[in-house]
Amino acid sequence: MARTQEIEEPQVQSEPKPPYPPQKLDKPGIEAEMELKPQWRAPKYKAAGKLEGKVALVTGADSGIGRAVAYLYAREGADVAITYLPEEREDAEETRKAIEEEGRRCLDLPGDLTDPEFCRDLVERTVRELGRLDILVSNAAWQNRKKSLDEITEEEWHRTFQTNIDAYFHLAKAAVPHLKPGSAIIATGSQVGVMGSEDLVDYGATKGALHTFSKSLAQQLAPKGIRVNVVAPGPVWTPLNPADQGASPEDVKSFGAKQPMKRAAQPEEIAPAYVFLASDADSSYITGIVLQEMGGLTTGG
Repeated sequence: MARTQEIEEPQVQSEPKPPYPPQKLDKPGIEAEMELKPQWRAPKYKAAGKLEGKVALVTGADSGIGRAVAYLYAREGADVAITYLPEEREDAEETRKAIEEEGRRCLDLPGDLTDPEFCRDLVERTVRELGRLDILVSNAAWQNRKKSLDEITEEEWHRTFQTNIDAYFHLAKAAVPHLKPGSAIIATGSQVGVMGSEDLVDYGATKGALHTFSKSLAQQLAPKGIRVNVVAPGPVWTPLNPADQGASPEDVKSFGAKQPMKRAAQPEEIAPAYVFLASDADSSYITGIVLQEMGGLTTGG
């Protein structure tokens, strides 16, 4: 008698779908406190040693997309420096443990990216303690929905820009002198930076700036053999969203339901793109792109 082979459900259909728990978190949002934990270990992903001998610096790597990226980099053979806010240490410890379980070194760097000096120090410490820098991932972000322009205070506006685009500028400027041909800079953009959003005016502005900064920097660094690209996700199930002060519990419950795939992405679905863009063997002729991972939502071109 022939053996019946169990058919595994495709990942595109097996990830969690709305309704999600209508949970609200205090800023900055701790993943360990989420009722429905994001999926980030990517069990179906097959590592192939694509980043052997490399060193990566990933900001906002305590949770969400940053954690998933840092973990896949470790699985691909890279040592990883991770940054996060001091109050996010509980999440960061889990990321560090996962990286070290893969036999890779993890450099733990808590601090606030709105401080330019901290950004510069991150790069210098990574090079000094891990020996080099090959991949910079500017991923950390600040986001709060606002229903009108009047609700956006100057303090909120500046905090959003300092975290989302100013830090990227300071990190890239400090990193470039250390990057050799074959190195990569990757930034986390957003669907909002491509299409705008009526309740994410300041956040969307920073992501649009990030996209254009990356495209311009890619042209400047191409002769040096350093590639610069952006991953622009749609809605992703991370602590950023239940911690959004302008999002109601109902917003959280239906998060991502308007995408053609009718759900938010999980970090493990987004992170492989960062491996692809970091790998010189896979994407050596790709620089200056904004790679859209938006669950079926499309734009012209």
